[in-house]
Amino acid sequence: MSISITESAARHVAGQLASRGHGLGIRLGVTTSGCSGMAYVLEFVDEPNPEDTVVEDYGVKVFVDPKSMVYLDGTELDFVREGLNEGLQFRNPNVAAECGCGESFTV
Repeated sequence: MSISITESAARHVAGQLASRGHGLGIRLGVTTSGCSGMAYVLEFVDEPNPEDTVVEDYGVKVFVDPKSMVYLDGTELDFVREGLNEGLQFRNPNVAAECGCGESFTV
């Protein structure tokens, strides 16, 4: 089981960590939320959990807890710019459907 992060996303996350001044990486997870059932959660990691899966691409560490990994296996985290909008994008092969607003998904 694994996830990956693109070079563009790694640059963005590394910049955010540098601006913050500390942190080991980011935690990617899922929570029950939204009209489709699940939503992505991103947060900075200062203390790793021993049960986390840790993936490092382009010098950036991504931490995933075991319960979330079931839903995130194979996911690619990317940073995209579309016109005036920019942000992290999840390419999750496990998603069966997404809500209209894009805030939640179902597997």
